[in-house]
Amino acid sequence: MKRVVSVVALSACLTLGVSATASEAVAPAVQQSKQQSGTVINLAGKQRMLTQKMSKEALFVAKGIDADANKANLAKTVALFDKTLKGLIGGDATLGLPKTTNEAILKQLEVVSGLWGPFKASIEKGDLAGISKQNIPLLKNMNKAVQMYAKASGSKLDPAMAQTINLAGRQRMLTQKMTKELLLAANGIEAEANKANAKKTFTLFKTTLADLTAKAPNAEIKTQLGVVKTLMDTYQPIIESGDTSEAALKKAEALNMKLLKNSNKAVKMYEAAIQ
Repeated sequence: MKRVVSVVALSACLTLGVSATASEAVAPAVQQSKQQSGTVINLAGKQRMLTQKMSKEALFVAKGIDADANKANLAKTVALFDKTLKGLIGGDATLGLPKTTNEAILKQLEVVSGLWGPFKASIEKGDLAGISKQNIPLLKNMNKAVQMYAKASGSKLDPAMAQTINLAGRQRMLTQKMTKELLLAANGIEAEANKANAKKTFTLFKTTLADLTAKAPNAEIKTQLGVVKTLMDTYQPIIESGDTSEAALKKAEALNMKLLKNSNKAVKMYEAAIQ
């Protein structure tokens, strides 16, 4: 795993407004290779997106949109989050994760585990109110753990480039978050507030994409961001109108995953450009 992956996690705290405590700022370096450190931070960072993805999938099931497929996808997402969390704590050779020994990080992962248990129960029960209430605290605390791993890894990438990679990486989570918010509205959970939240998340995605495109370091990345923009433009009417009809939700189901995959492709291209 490339070293710059850690930087995506390092700056991601800016997305959620999570600030570092004094104890985090002086956390001792994680005793592992750069490659292991990159793997740890990459997979820990992926956990943030998974909190939104599994919430979205549960909401698709509740709405009856491709229920069987979304149940299967949900089971895989839950299993992956659970396996990765356990691997971050105790190590997992199949994931390439060494055991975490940093006491401050382990303490934060305990917080995440404490939030994960009730959230997982809500997911398994199809408790939409619980999912709505619990997914953001889980997201924020997982993000805090990622930030701590990044600080402990001691990445030396230029801060401006770190911010660029963070913004590109953040887009992946936003694709899932905006769709989750649309689905909360579709399921009658604080419908107007969640439609407004989806618009805000989409606006952040759109504004960030424009900024990334203007500052793209090469033609290949600019072209890939153009692919993302085409998908975004197709998705925009659904989000802006708050359309929760079955037809709109089925379209959203396909578009959000295409946005996720192509946003992820752009991040990998940024990483390759830095090496």
